[in-house]
This record gives sequence, structure tokens and C-alpha cells, in this order.
Amino acid sequence: MIIDLAQLRKLYAQPGERAVRKQLDRLDVHGRRFVALAPFCVIASAGQGASLLDASPRGGAPGFVKTSQDGATVLLPDSGGNNRLDTLENLLADPRVALIFLVPGVDETLRINGTARLRDEAEFVDAFAHERQRPKLVIEVAVREAYLHCAKAFMRSQLWQPASWGPRDALPSMGQMIRDQIGGGFTGETEAQTLARYRAQLADEQTPSSA
Repeated sequence: MIIDLAQLRKLYAQPGERAVRKQLDRLDVHGRRFVALAPFCVIASAGQGASLLDASPRGGAPGFVKTSQDGATVLLPDSGGNNRLDTLENLLADPRVALIFLVPGVDETLRINGTARLRDEAEFVDAFAHERQRPKLVIEVAVREAYLHCAKAFMRSQLWQPASWGPRDALPSMGQMIRDQIGGGFTGETEAQTLARYRAQLADEQTPSSA
């Protein structure tokens, strides 16, 4: 079992110069463009004390996350979810945050590490007033580290290759899995029922035409 850094480093070569030097302290023109094209990201946060870490998916039309012109700040609107508020509660206790951005069909990803603040002032939420949903708050991330991650993980997984995808019915529906997990007479939705409920919730979100 590996218990210290010396043992760990014996197993791996030192990182190459490019892998080290590619880390920037803000988003350059390429990083800002990557964020502008990304319809999906994952945000990771840590709670107070010894609580477990959390990673949460976030999505929207490309450009749903905004960056400052100088690349020092990222603005992530908080869209409607399950109201557990895991990420938001974590960030109140510990502002450290990590983001990874994905662009469909692109095997490289963009990683951002920094610190976050929860902003509900008008100047922040109004910046997203014409998006699909006007957020209650915006996660403002001060970028500390930003770098492009190589394509090998996506090449191994063939994530964007439909031929590599298994059938959806290899898993039960979400409703059926939750029914098995929590019991108590819960009636599990079929996949079609779950999708219909999601679509109705998305349709209820504020749109530019109704803002």
C-alpha cells in the first residue's frame, strides 16, 4: 500500500515540461473560447471539516457559463435542481472549487481550480436574465489554475463514439432504481415517465420570451 509521496513517485516518472508549464493562473483566449463552446461542466466542492467531497454536473446551451475578458473570473449560474444544495452549502463552508468543462466531440477537456463566492446581487443574476432560466444566484469563481487536459481518457473510453455505447436498457430506469434503494412503497417511474417529468420541469423554466 502506498502511504507516502516517496513511494508514490517511485512508480511514476516526473511530469514533462509541457505538462507543468501549460498550467496558467487565468484563462487565456483558448480557455475562454473553450468555456464559451462548452454546454456541460462538472463542479467539485468540499464541505466543512471532514465531510465528503461532492461533484455535480451542470449544463446549458453553449455559453451558459461566462468568463471575464481578462480570464480571471468565471460566472456559473445556478439552475433549478433537487434543492439539496450540496454544492452551495459546501462553498459557504469552504470556497475552494474545481471545474472541468466538456465540449461534445472534443477529447480534450479544460480544468479550472479556484475559489468561489455566491453572488445574488442584481449585477450578477441580471447577466443571465436572457438565458433559459434566470438564476437565483451565480457562482463567481476566481481562477487560480487553468489548463487543458489531454485526450487520452476520452480516447480510451470512446465516449463520443456511438458505436461504443451500450443499450440504455442495460440499466433500469432512474425511478426503478430509486424505488429499489429507498423502498417504502415508492412507485418507480418508467423511463418514459421520468423523461416526461423532466421535460415538463424544463418547460416551466423561465425563457427569454417570458422574462
